[in-house]
Amino acid sequence: MELFRYKKPYGFMGKSRVFGALSILLMAASVALLLTRGLNFGIDFAGGTLIQVQYPQKAPIEKVRSLLENDKQFTGASVNYFGNENEVVIKVKTSSKSVGEDMGDVTAQLLKPTGEFTIRRVDMVGPKVGDELREKGISAMAFAIFAILVYVSYRFEYRFALASIFALVHDITIALGAISLFAVEVNLDILAALLTILGYSLNDTIIVFDRIREGIEKIKSSKLAEVIDESVTRTLSRTTLTSLTTFFVVLTLYLFGGEIISGFSFTLLVGIVVGTYSSIFVASPVLMALRFDIANYRAKQAQKEKKRKEKEKLRAQYEGGTV
Repeated sequence: MELFRYKKPYGFMGKSRVFGALSILLMAASVALLLTRGLNFGIDFAGGTLIQVQYPQKAPIEKVRSLLENDKQFTGASVNYFGNENEVVIKVKTSSKSVGEDMGDVTAQLLKPTGEFTIRRVDMVGPKVGDELREKGISAMAFAIFAILVYVSYRFEYRFALASIFALVHDITIALGAISLFAVEVNLDILAALLTILGYSLNDTIIVFDRIREGIEKIKSSKLAEVIDESVTRTLSRTTLTSLTTFFVVLTLYLFGGEIISGFSFTLLVGIVVGTYSSIFVASPVLMALRFDIANYRAKQAQKEKKRKEKEKLRAQYEGGTV
C-alpha cells in the first residue's frame, strides 16, 4: 500500500534548518521543564506505599482524606480517584518505622468509619530500594545507548551511529519533557516505555539509513542531500504506515486501558510521534552536518568489493587445483 506515490523526491533536506530549529526548541523546552519542574517520581523510585481501596458505591474521598490526616503515618498522603469514582488510591511516603508494619491493615482500621470497602492492592518500596531502582534504570538506558552506538558503527559507519544516537537523545529528551509537563508519575512502567521508545526509534532510523546506504550505491548523484531526499521519499509510505498502525494501537490502550497503564501508553504515544519525526527530519540532517563523504564511502565500498572478488577468485583456483 502506497500512501505517497513516488514521482519525484521531496525536498526534505532543503528544509532541514527549519526542522532543526524546531527540534532544538523542543529539546530546550524539555530541558527547561526538567530543570524547573523535575519528574514526578512514583513509589518505585522515590520509595513509599501505595494502597488501592475499592468501594461498592462512590468513594467518600473527602472523608478518607480527613481520617488519614489524623494519623502521623499518613502525613502528606495524597488521595485520588483511580480510574472511576468507586476506587481511590492512597500514596504516602514510607518511614523506616512503618516499613515493618502491614499498611493494609493500618489503613483498613483507619477507614472503618467510611463504610464497606476492599483493600485491593498494597505496594511498598523502601527509600533505599527506590534509589537502587532509579540508578539501575539510568544505567540500563546508558548501556542501551552505548550498545546502539557500537552496533550502528559496526553495521554502517560511525557518522551514521552518531546521527542515530543524536536522534535517540532527541526522542528521549522530548518524551521526558512531556512527562514532566503533564506530571506523569515516573515508575518502572515509564522506564519500560522509554526503553521501548529507544528500540522503536532506532528501528525506524535504521530502516531509513539502510535505504540511504542503498541509495548511495544505486543513485548516480554525488550530492548527499539529493541521495537522502530520494531515499527518504522511497521509504516514506512504509514509515508512515508502520507509525500510524502502532500509534492507533497505543492510542486505544491509552483511551480504554485504564489508569494502570495510562502513563505507559501516554509515554509511548509521545515516543512514536517524536521517533517517526526524528527518523526523517533529525537523523538525516545530522548525517549531513557530520559531513558524510559519498565519494569516500563509495571508494571504500569499491575496495571491499575488489578484495571480496579476489578472495573468491583465489578460492575458486584453490578448489580447481590451480593454486
